[in-house]
Amino acid sequence: MGSRSRTLSGELPSWLSKLLIVGTITAVALAELRRPLRVPRQSKLNRDRRNLVVALLAAGTVALAERPVVGPLARRVQRHNLGLLKLVRLPVTLEVLLAVLLLDYTLYIWHYLTHKVPFLWRFHLAHHVDLDLDASTALRFHPGELLLSVPWRAAQVRLLGIAPFSLALWQTLTLLEILFHHSNLRLPLGLERRLCRIIVTPRMHGIHHSIVRRETESNWSTILSWPDYLHGTLRLNVPQQAVTIGVASYQNAAELTLGKILLLPFQKMRSTRAPLRGPLAIPRNTLAG
Repeated sequence: MGSRSRTLSGELPSWLSKLLIVGTITAVALAELRRPLRVPRQSKLNRDRRNLVVALLAAGTVALAERPVVGPLARRVQRHNLGLLKLVRLPVTLEVLLAVLLLDYTLYIWHYLTHKVPFLWRFHLAHHVDLDLDASTALRFHPGELLLSVPWRAAQVRLLGIAPFSLALWQTLTLLEILFHHSNLRLPLGLERRLCRIIVTPRMHGIHHSIVRRETESNWSTILSWPDYLHGTLRLNVPQQAVTIGVASYQNAAELTLGKILLLPFQKMRSTRAPLRGPLAIPRNTLAG
């Protein structure tokens, strides 16, 4: 096995990915306390406990359902040169870069589908009914949604030709970025205006978690923001203080206990008309200013 194959067949050192994840969680949690973007509506301690349980169930689903499928598939793709990125022998750095870009773009499509396909929305709803938005929301995905995403993830790996190293790098970058852009972190506005041209930022993703449907149906990107620019789904002209987090028909905190969150996909969906927001100017305190 040549050095090229060894690199692409390998994975990120586990100590490095763990260090990056723990470091990001710690840094974001401390930064949220020092520079909060939004005023919380719930007890943070109780909410964090609830989100942690959902996150542990989600992590267990990934470990038991996704990794046994996607990991071996990525190794097979690399061993037999399967998929789009294997049609031409590319320099390692270019192949890894293209893999991350393509995985990020196809995750944009998956995210779009979780909002537009009613059956998928039933599960994704558990993420959106959180009445506050911070780094703990980044890990709050219904186990059923992660189970349903396994075929999509397998298709990404097989059709795009994703090697194990590229997959591991993208997974780590995705986790770090969702912790960042879900955070309740108030960045300097000028800095965030520049950042959101490249990556998804807290104010940008906060608009996606608005109860206003037109705003929820925008800003679907995960790592890089270019898919939203490409598809015209970018929305930046909403001031953060005008955003109410959550889903319009699920605004009662007493109805959002752990058990009820996990049962959401199996209950009758509420069909409350979502609030509307009239045309907005471009306030100076928004990312579009």
